Amino acid sequence: MFRPFPRSIRWQLIWGTALLQCLLVAAVFGYVYHQERNSLRERTAERLRYQVNVLANTAASELEEQHLTQLQLFLDGMVDTPSIYAVRITDLPGNTIAYSAQTGKPGYPPLSAAERRQLRPLPTANIFADGHHGIAATEEIEVDDVPVARAWVYPDTSEDQIDLSSILRSALLFALLAIAANALFSLLVARSVTRPLLGLLRGTKLLIRDPERSDVFPLKTSSLNEAGELTRSFNTMVAALKEQRAGLNETLALLDSMLANAPIGFAFFDRKTRYVRMNQFLAEMDKLSISHHLGRTVQEIFPNSVGAQLAAAIEQVFITGEPMRELEIHGELTTAPVSPRIWLISLYPVRTGGDRPVDPRGSSLRGNGETATGPLPTQPSARWVGAVIVDATERKLSEELLRRTEKLAATGQLAASIAHEINNPLEAVTNLLYLLDQQTLDADSRHYTNMAQQEIARVSQITQQTLRFYRQSSSPTRINPADILDSVLDLHHGRSNASKVQTIWRKREEVELFALSGEMRQLFANLVGNALDAMPNGGRLILSVRASRNWYQPEIAGVRITIADTGSGMTEYVRQRIFDAFFTTKEITGTGLGLWISSEIIAKHQGTVHVRSRPSPEVAEKYDGIDHKEFLAEFQRPKFNGENAGSGTVFMLFFPFNGLTD
Repeated sequence: MFRPFPRSIRWQLIWGTALLQCLLVAAVFGYVYHQERNSLRERTAERLRYQVNVLANTAASELEEQHLTQLQLFLDGMVDTPSIYAVRITDLPGNTIAYSAQTGKPGYPPLSAAERRQLRPLPTANIFADGHHGIAATEEIEVDDVPVARAWVYPDTSEDQIDLSSILRSALLFALLAIAANALFSLLVARSVTRPLLGLLRGTKLLIRDPERSDVFPLKTSSLNEAGELTRSFNTMVAALKEQRAGLNETLALLDSMLANAPIGFAFFDRKTRYVRMNQFLAEMDKLSISHHLGRTVQEIFPNSVGAQLAAAIEQVFITGEPMRELEIHGELTTAPVSPRIWLISLYPVRTGGDRPVDPRGSSLRGNGETATGPLPTQPSARWVGAVIVDATERKLSEELLRRTEKLAATGQLAASIAHEINNPLEAVTNLLYLLDQQTLDADSRHYTNMAQQEIARVSQITQQTLRFYRQSSSPTRINPADILDSVLDLHHGRSNASKVQTIWRKREEVELFALSGEMRQLFANLVGNALDAMPNGGRLILSVRASRNWYQPEIAGVRITIADTGSGMTEYVRQRIFDAFFTTKEITGTGLGLWISSEIIAKHQGTVHVRSRPSPEVAEKYDGIDHKEFLAEFQRPKFNGENAGSGTVFMLFFPFNGLTD
């Protein structure tokens, strides 16, 4: 591999000396070139002033006598001079009267833009920059003190350039000789300096390749200079390291085994919150490889609130030197953004030595480690921060689930008790209405008693449904899913009427399913209740029950149940998380357990569920931060699951006939 700068001291000295010499020579060379070029330009300018003056005076006499032929001969004679390339005589507007050049080509070139800028009154000869010849000279030709024409002289600097090149070649040859002499001197000096170090270098490399070799050290040295002293000190250091290595290897083996096999996450961070070491268990917990962590900061691995909180805690441990225990952090993994996690993290400083002043009173430090009241105590500064990380998500969720389950059980028991108590007065009211109906009543009174009996019957049915939720059967039976859906609809009849929700049976077949009736009733109640929640201002609830087959395994027959609504819908982010425990979009009124329990019921009956949803603009903006305008085209589509609706949700359930055996 090519290296622009050598690694050995010898060649570094030679290379550095040569480079310094080259820089000095380049500086001198540039200075000489600049001076010679300026001197050449000044000499050329003085010569041009003289030549254009001579040309102007001679041309004035010839033009006065109208001897143009003599003027042309004079111009031809001037270009024979080695220092003149071409001469020209023009009138004041710039039209050429006479021209002569060394090339001898017929015709003459027109005036350039730089030359035309000189066509103005000039008291004396003027030297100007010309793009073709470098510089040129011009002067007005006067006859009887009246300008009648203009003289132009273009120099030939080839001879001057040859002289300048000769000077530069001489300077370059001298520079090369000086560089070679300095390099030779540096080589001789570097050899005497580096020879004692080569033995130390060879011995060190052998020790690196095989630290257990005993014939490498101590290195032999006879030098009495600094290199020899360095070799003897190195021999002493190696001997001390060998004594420490034996005990250190055992300690490291124990620590490595504990770090690698412990069922808990371990990590170490430097002062920039970068991972310096970690175990495989933590890598699996983060769903990233160890190599992906090492060298990266916490906020590079977790570019969200998790990384910010953990980085702040690590920095605090570095600053205070005090451990932090049971720090609870909530967030999501970048590899699983839809699964919220909970971590319990304990941080502690890892000190390797080196004292730093610590002021327990918070006083400012002096430069010598003292405050205004005297010297301060010291403690070793933290080089790293260690972390013990536990994923407490399942434990926290289990605790929360247990608490909510207990509340739900108590609520269900209370509801069943209330429903049971309501039955007694309901029976009395039913009997009284029956007796009243036996009496002779006018038409209006009999109409009112019939209405009262119907409403009392509905109340009785609701209480019976409530009791069924609590007193669920523990064994599967043959059920009719459509009938159970009807009972759930009866339970929500008042609510759907109040919200002006229209119930539509798309298809209803009398099919039976072997299942747990109570759990099916709970499943349908959750889905219908969610559909009504999504339509507070009215809409359509579309139901379908029919015999079908599994889309992916056509040999499996069963029942397909569809519950669709034209409500507010869900975004893709919400749709992916609806079956997660405790995830809810109902804020205070929701528990996040309804659809999670529903998914458990579906899985228990070996069923499947497909969910489609299109959100309303308001829902899309609330949960995904998307502007209404970006969704307008999507919402204007004419059909959604066969209905003319801008938003809505469809739950399509499939249960095999043999999901639960007899």
